[in-house]
Amino acid sequence: MQTIRPNVIDFEASGFGFDSYPIEVGVVLGSGQKYCALIKPASNWLYWDAQAEQVHGLSRDTLISRGKSIALVAAELNAFLADQTVYSDGWVVDKPWLSRLFYQSGVKPTFYLSALEMILKEAQMDIWTQTKQQVIQDLALMRHRASTDALIIQETYARTRQLVTGGDYSSA
Repeated sequence: MQTIRPNVIDFEASGFGFDSYPIEVGVVLGSGQKYCALIKPASNWLYWDAQAEQVHGLSRDTLISRGKSIALVAAELNAFLADQTVYSDGWVVDKPWLSRLFYQSGVKPTFYLSALEMILKEAQMDIWTQTKQQVIQDLALMRHRASTDALIIQETYARTRQLVTGGDYSSA
């Protein structure tokens, strides 16, 4: 029997302040399909935190030269996630970044964003950190980027669920 895998989204951003904005989005679906895009900052998105750049390794110049337009990223996310729920382990920051992206693009999301905690059992939360570290080690995914982080979160969910339920995937 297959482990239940939720759709997971993750963002990298220009920083963590009020004026920060999304610079990269990564999604992995329960089916294993993936989407990732660098986001070209809007002309009015100016805030930049050098410490955040050290974490994700993306320069503003890289985003300007290689990023997709905000409108294109919003359209691609809507097409990829239409009518689905996608989960975030950092909802408190990811929700404002998603809102900023869609507000700037002038379109509404056709999908739902929810906090990962909404589907986690307390027992999963208790073993989350050590399981996540094992996932990172097992998958050798050291790059702190949106698509990598989304995959790590999804795999951590699957492993913690399996450990907690003992292989019973019949209940959410």
